[in-house]
Amino acid sequence: MHLPYKLRFASSQLITVTVLLTLLLFIPQVWLNLQAYYEFNSITKNEFKLQILSDEITYFDEVLTMSARMNAATGNTIWEQRYRQFEPKLDIAIKESIKLAPKAYKNEDAKKIDAANQRLVAMEYQSFDLVNKNQKETAQKLLFSREYETQKQIYADGVMKRKYNISLELQQKVDEYYQRILWAISESSISLAMLIPAWLLVLHLLQQYLKAKKIAQAALEETNYQLEMQVTERTAKLKHKNIQLQNTLQELQHTQVQLIQNEKMSSLGQLVAGVAHEINNPVNFIYGNLMHIREYSQQLLTLIKLYQQQCSSEKSEITTLINEIDLEFIVDDMPKILSSMAVGTERIREIVLTLRNFSRLDEAEMKFVDIHEGINSTLLILQYRFKENHKQQEIAIIKDYGNLPLVECYAGGLNQVFMNILSNAIDALHQREVEYLKGDIERQLNSIIIHTQVKNDECVIISIKDNGLGITEEDQTRLFDPFFTTKPIGKGTGLGLSISYEIIVEKHKGKIKCISAPGKGTEFVIEIPIKQTRSIVTH
Repeated sequence: MHLPYKLRFASSQLITVTVLLTLLLFIPQVWLNLQAYYEFNSITKNEFKLQILSDEITYFDEVLTMSARMNAATGNTIWEQRYRQFEPKLDIAIKESIKLAPKAYKNEDAKKIDAANQRLVAMEYQSFDLVNKNQKETAQKLLFSREYETQKQIYADGVMKRKYNISLELQQKVDEYYQRILWAISESSISLAMLIPAWLLVLHLLQQYLKAKKIAQAALEETNYQLEMQVTERTAKLKHKNIQLQNTLQELQHTQVQLIQNEKMSSLGQLVAGVAHEINNPVNFIYGNLMHIREYSQQLLTLIKLYQQQCSSEKSEITTLINEIDLEFIVDDMPKILSSMAVGTERIREIVLTLRNFSRLDEAEMKFVDIHEGINSTLLILQYRFKENHKQQEIAIIKDYGNLPLVECYAGGLNQVFMNILSNAIDALHQREVEYLKGDIERQLNSIIIHTQVKNDECVIISIKDNGLGITEEDQTRLFDPFFTTKPIGKGTGLGLSISYEIIVEKHKGKIKCISAPGKGTEFVIEIPIKQTRSIVTH
């Protein structure tokens, strides 16, 4: 519904004329009223300030008179000091009063007041001199003399008269202000009487316009409502599809993480097992033959010793060669060499066995294993990273092992968890060394504490704690999310802890948590059951 063109045109003209007339009538009125208000406000402030200043002048004058008389009466110079202290304050108050009411200080009465004040000050200064000359009685007579009282009365009467004149002057200004206000009110009333009919007509036209606009607005709202319903329906469908896509993407990412990590650990296990196998064969060959070499060498040495006893010629070539090769040293040193070789091959065999235990390629099923053996195997794999070099100091490994029973678990998976957490601890300590080299922190001994214990005869707890830089509370909330890492770009994948969480929580129905704070180091606490329920599905 729309208003006719002529009515809309006439309405717009009427509104324009009414607004212009309102502006022409009211803007000057508003300006005059504001000006009158500010003048009245200024008068009020000046009156209030003049009253305060008048009271201060009276008070300071009385203080000066009392101080001068007390000085004369007691002879104590503290009253002269008090007089000197308040005298500048009186002068300041008088100057401020002159600024606010200059006319009251330029008439004949003001001259009499100034003359009386100067005479009073002179007499008070004279009393101070008399007191300083130990003439207190003369000073008292001076300040209580008829002349002092007369000048005091002249000064007091003059001040009161001046205060009265200032009040009259301010009252005249207030009366003028009230008269201007009455004129302004009259003019405003006349203006309102002229504008009320015009604005009533404008309101009538506006009501017709708003009624038509309301009908059009209702139709528009109905159309918008139908469009919003369609948009809401389509948005819900899109949101549902987005959720499905996000779930699919998360499943793909999770599967990808598992595949990547499983492939890495499988490759590492195959590599370790292969290396262990290749080393094991020649080592076993050497270790087995060492027993025969030791036996043969002992027989040869016995033969040489017997031959020495049988051969008595001191100048034979055999005797000369024996002296050249230092046969006695060889006889003494050869068993030692063979013993050290046996110890070395035995150590190599132990390392190979540890590597094979770490890889656990033949243990896809859940078995009862020694947790400490898995930790020690992991520490052996990472041993090269604990040693001191030109960039970092040595990392101390502190083992606080409890008396643990055999634990039913996936040994390879737990070894993978130990590897991830220990690697992160080493990286944290390396980063602490970097901060130390920058001069940001103090140096301290790098250490990793590994603690194990039994909880309630049902679970075992493994704690791995470092004294690195620590982790913020915000980062701890995302620590086990896939692809989240606090390491610099290129230094971490964000997969290790998410895989560790899956192995501990999902595969072993256990718990893993991080306890850390900036500057306080980081501790990972793992809790797994000693015996697993049969409902666990083998992965």
